[in-house]
Amino acid sequence: MMPFNNLGFVFKHFGSLVYSKEVLEDLCLFLKPFSNEESVLDVGAGTGVMSEFAYRCNGALKFTAVDPAEGMLKYAPEYLETHVGTAEALPFENDSFDAVFMGESLHHFHDIDAALAEVVRVLKDDGRLFIYDFDRGTFLGKCVCFMERVFGEPANFYEPSVLKEELESHGFSVTVMKHGWRYTVSASL
Repeated sequence: MMPFNNLGFVFKHFGSLVYSKEVLEDLCLFLKPFSNEESVLDVGAGTGVMSEFAYRCNGALKFTAVDPAEGMLKYAPEYLETHVGTAEALPFENDSFDAVFMGESLHHFHDIDAALAEVVRVLKDDGRLFIYDFDRGTFLGKCVCFMERVFGEPANFYEPSVLKEELESHGFSVTVMKHGWRYTVSASL
């Protein structure tokens, strides 16, 4: 298993390089309907890279992050309220958030169904979900999946169409945007 607790410095300084311009545009488009002070949760946040990009799109939101690696969270920006925890057992009350982000984190979760059930639980009635990840149906996606498995990670990578079906089974309406070997998902309850 990768020692994420000791990799915060690396991810803080180099993690954002994996986010393409198209992914960032999709994130800003996802956030456009939000007006002021809605609460958003970054699940598997690491150092808060996804929240940093979201902050650039809409800095008026209330940002919260959860990650199992405290060593990653210590590099999060000051405006990000951080919590140590897992996606499968989110340490928040029901109906706490207007939106949830997962930036390159879904494939690290050990139990995807439990994690998605937790997301549904903590989202408000009309809550929204944004996911950015790598497409295992592409050559580069397969390479990333292989390397993750070498390091002992769960490597729960999805092809976008399969993830769409999984999210729909949890009650989401889903739109997928493909960007080469990466994709984003914008979903709503």
